[in-house]
Amino acid sequence: MTSRLSDIAARAGVSEATVSRVLNSKPGVAQGTRDAVLAALDVLGYRRPDSLRPRATRPVGLIVPELTNPVFPALVQIIESALVSSGFSPMLCTQTPGGMPEDDYVDLLLDQGVSGIIFVSGMHADTHASTMRYHRLMDRGIATVFVNGYLDDISAGFVSCDDAVAAQLAVRHLYDLGHRRIGLALGPKRYTPVIRRRAGFLAETRRLGLDTPPELIVESVFSVEGGQATGLALVDAGATAVVCGSDIMALGVVRAVRGRGLDVPHDVSVIGYDDSPLMAFVDPPLSTVRQPIADLGAAAVHALVDVIRDGAEARSELIFRPELVVRASTGPVRQPAR
Repeated sequence: MTSRLSDIAARAGVSEATVSRVLNSKPGVAQGTRDAVLAALDVLGYRRPDSLRPRATRPVGLIVPELTNPVFPALVQIIESALVSSGFSPMLCTQTPGGMPEDDYVDLLLDQGVSGIIFVSGMHADTHASTMRYHRLMDRGIATVFVNGYLDDISAGFVSCDDAVAAQLAVRHLYDLGHRRIGLALGPKRYTPVIRRRAGFLAETRRLGLDTPPELIVESVFSVEGGQATGLALVDAGATAVVCGSDIMALGVVRAVRGRGLDVPHDVSVIGYDDSPLMAFVDPPLSTVRQPIADLGAAAVHALVDVIRDGAEARSELIFRPELVVRASTGPVRQPAR
């Protein structure tokens, strides 16, 4: 016990006596100090005493796309942890090809008496989809928050990464490396994040005086195979660099470049989007634009909890700025042989 107390005390920057008071739920400890001790306990892997473990109330639904894109499991982990810390019990619903659709998951969650639902990159991001499903939730008083997507006619909380800025950061990075024929590999154009990313890409290329003919913007699906298809088209169109709609697509573009007997980044630079786990360890390590998933997840839970506890619901969108991460998949444009 003494060893454990000293470890926790050192981590939290407090005395062992203070740690003991927190672990035994004694009064006289400031809330900030108490939180620091509990955080140290969690970081060091010690199990909290039952009296200090969060008490779950009614469940909260979390509907996410299939988890093959590693950015989604990372975001789910953050949201689930924040929900538990706030006293809610997350119910994870993962959509898979041919599996249960979003509407059926919503019905299932409503049957379970959920306090609210967080939608991640769901039908709300599809501009062709009906919004009536969400109006029905509003009418029933179900607290609802949406991540990555926006609906003009829904009064709810929205949390997004700034997709336009993400594209602009990628284009500017490639431009600074000397690239002038920059391609864009995107998912289906009906999705709000895709629309915003395309707009940001075109705004930045225009600002820099670059020519962007139609053949340099190619759409497919958010998968390695989709990235490979777009990559082949863009390489054949003479692109010396490719901005991708996701890291997974970027891996497909790398495969396409190599399939043409070319090298990344010597012949074609490739930049992804998300900074999914392990992208620093692929070959070559992927330059990308990082979504601030910790901020996105925390903001989504905070917005939902505010609605559940205070009924403080108003239409708003929190937009978080992404970050350029430069690794080995982007490099100076190759100069033509003389």
